[in-house]
Amino acid sequence: MSKWHGNPWAVLITLSLGFFMTLLDLTIVNIAIPNMVDKLGASLDQVLWISNAYTLVLAVTLITAGRLGDLRGKKSLFLTGVVVFTMASLACGLAQNPAQLIAARAVQGFGAALMLPQTLSIIVDIFPAERRGAALGIWGSVAGLSTVAGPTVGGLLVTEFSWRWIFFVNLPIGILVLLAAIPILPGGRRVPGQRLDVRGVVLATATLFCFAFALTEGPRYGWDGRVWAFVAAGVVLLAALLVQQRRQQERQPLIPFSLFGDRNFTLMNVVAVCVSFGVMGLFLTMTIYLQSVLGFSALKAGLVMAPTSVAAMLVAGPVGKLVDRFGGKYILMTGLVLYAAGTLWLATAAGVGRSWTAVLPAFILAGIGFGCTFTPMTTEAMRNVPPRLSGAASGVSNTIRQVGSVLAGAAVGAILQNQLAAALREQARQRAAEVPAPYRDHFVQGFADAGKHGLEVGTGQVATAGSPAGLPQDVADRIHGVATQVFEHGFVSAMRPAMIVPVLVVLLGALACLPVRVSRPGGPARQGQVESAPATPADAAIG
Repeated sequence: MSKWHGNPWAVLITLSLGFFMTLLDLTIVNIAIPNMVDKLGASLDQVLWISNAYTLVLAVTLITAGRLGDLRGKKSLFLTGVVVFTMASLACGLAQNPAQLIAARAVQGFGAALMLPQTLSIIVDIFPAERRGAALGIWGSVAGLSTVAGPTVGGLLVTEFSWRWIFFVNLPIGILVLLAAIPILPGGRRVPGQRLDVRGVVLATATLFCFAFALTEGPRYGWDGRVWAFVAAGVVLLAALLVQQRRQQERQPLIPFSLFGDRNFTLMNVVAVCVSFGVMGLFLTMTIYLQSVLGFSALKAGLVMAPTSVAAMLVAGPVGKLVDRFGGKYILMTGLVLYAAGTLWLATAAGVGRSWTAVLPAFILAGIGFGCTFTPMTTEAMRNVPPRLSGAASGVSNTIRQVGSVLAGAAVGAILQNQLAAALREQARQRAAEVPAPYRDHFVQGFADAGKHGLEVGTGQVATAGSPAGLPQDVADRIHGVATQVFEHGFVSAMRPAMIVPVLVVLLGALACLPVRVSRPGGPARQGQVESAPATPADAAIG
């Protein structure tokens, strides 16, 4: 493969394959949760940590991994990440108990963190501004492909084999990426005289851990004193980090503040958080709706939602070329509005007893909108960033996006949980007359208690919430039927406001695009304050 060494498109394909592998493991695990509970004997708390361990470690180590990319070379960090991720995937598949699997998932998240910042940073380094949109369009298409492959491939592997194969599938991909990356990726250039800002790394890691942990665990523990203690610690550590980094700016900071002098970069990171809210508002609520209300299997639910990702994947490539030609500002705004419209359509089209065809057009519209967001958002964020700061921009952007996803998941989950608790109580009161008189009070109280458990309550658990033990079979069947209606109608009532809030946030993201500076496509980017800021040895610090 020596003839492909440094070829931009060969490099892009190699990096995209590694990018695909890391994103796949963000989406493939959820589909295997029931199988893990049965085969591994995992509790609910352990199952949640099987997912959270990966995202938590990924979120807190991205900035440091990016910094190491400039210190040790981006290619070296990428290759190290591939090896760590692949070996951790093998350990996940061989795990004999939940504790082993959680530990392996944490190592897997670290491997993903070593890879992710390098992919965007290398793409920005090797593609000139006039061709970068097309390259990022392909890179963005991989994100859409991974969301399709996660539920569908995961469902197939779990059904035909077992949950272990959702991790074993990474082995051939990782080996292929490694064999391709060694001869194809250009050798990274190390900046002489640079040292790792150890204090900054410790403070940044601790800060991100406190915030990410609180947001991840807050809904499960009812935002009690322990969770708020982590929030308070995060605030204190953030203040300490900012003071430490301010003093470090003239030397070798972990986070060059000059990076945020670029208006476009700052605004696009705000938009990225808004997009995270939109994604959570759609996929979290619709995943539960399709399975718990319409009764679809996990695989069928994944296939019903697949048109969103397919549409996004198909649109992202052409959009990248349009961004190169016309700039990304107005394409991004259009995409955000279309995505919000598709999500709002889904919220109004969803109902009890609906066919999958009723929601298909809305899924496609949302997918088209999403396909118009990722590429221009990334392109505009990186357009004005000089090459010496491309690594920094990549690390910070990926971190903000990841923490934004955790924040969005916690916020949307809390909204849905609160709305569901109220809706279940109201539906139980409205339908209590359909229950035999001696059991009505118990029926209503049962749903009042069930609502307190929010999203942890499954269809079967809720459907039997109002049924006391030892009932005659005909009475139990009657109550079960009414209880099922309570849950189905209650969830539909709850999901609509839970989806409308993210719609408003996405539209707010569209408004945030208005101040974005428009650069002449194909021409030199306006460097703004970032380019004019004094260079320090650490300006290329974060990968």
